[in-house]
Amino acid sequence: MQNFIKNIILGSRRILYAFKYSYDGFRAIFKSEPAFRQDVVIFIIFSFAALMLDVSKQSRALMLFSLFFILFAEAVNTAVEVCIDRISPEIHPLSKKAKDIGSLLVLLSFVNAIVIWWVVLF
Repeated sequence: MQNFIKNIILGSRRILYAFKYSYDGFRAIFKSEPAFRQDVVIFIIFSFAALMLDVSKQSRALMLFSLFFILFAEAVNTAVEVCIDRISPEIHPLSKKAKDIGSLLVLLSFVNAIVIWWVVLF
């Protein structure tokens, strides 16, 4: 029983640390990446619009998730860019390829959102 309680306490502590690290990551990307800040503004505006529209709960969830996916893709793109820059500031074909693929993720997330919103609204 003691081990069970100890595992719960340690697990809770790990979850709290994970939230702290996530918050630190959000602060870091928000502070350093103008594209992420722009995506957050888009997220807020269109989330509010999605909540005001007369659509089904399922459609609203898809619309909101498509906006969340943009933030997710931008975060992954930034993580890739930071890792590449950490390895070397020199221009290398593989570094360019990794950064271009990260950029593609963001573009695909925007296309995804546009298609979902178009299907729901029209």
